[in-house]
Amino acid sequence: MRKLVYYAAATIDGFIAGADGSDPTGTIFEIDGDHMPVMIAEYPETVPTHMRAPLGIDAPNNHFDTLLMGRASYQPGLDLGVTSPYAHLRQYVFSTTITESPDPDVEIVAGDPIEKVRELKREDGKDIWLCGGGKLAAAVEPEIDELRIKLNPVAIGTGIPLFDGEFGPQRFRLAASRAFESGMIFLTYVRR
Repeated sequence: MRKLVYYAAATIDGFIAGADGSDPTGTIFEIDGDHMPVMIAEYPETVPTHMRAPLGIDAPNNHFDTLLMGRASYQPGLDLGVTSPYAHLRQYVFSTTITESPDPDVEIVAGDPIEKVRELKREDGKDIWLCGGGKLAAAVEPEIDELRIKLNPVAIGTGIPLFDGEFGPQRFRLAASRAFESGMIFLTYVRR
């Protein structure tokens, strides 16, 4: 069975984006540093399709073949005219406000996110990437098998939390960690 993996960047105070939900790349999270070539080489599929050619990325998907995101995570790309941000993956956007997909490569899911995750896990293939946001992560928390967190050495005080919703304490075990000169620490946790 495939795993649901929450792979995301976070601040040391637990936020995945600023309070306004703006795209944090380059403003909150460092995009320069010794961690970037390593993360791109290991997770090339997490680079948006429109950025792959300019960055010289022509690599197969190492870990994921399916992507899940909430509407707020999808919106910044839409605002730039990018309707299929990860065309090299199967893309599912969970939303009750978008009724029709603006792109045939993106499926809008208005129903129960837990049921959709369970359906996807039963399929053959690579793991499923939960890329954001905090509300969707909280909604599917019981189905998250691993957390792969790029912990960045910055605190922002307020913003969109890694999990934006209520649930009881959940235990994870640290399976791996790697520190970089840039200060970013890549942490892998698995559900106990």
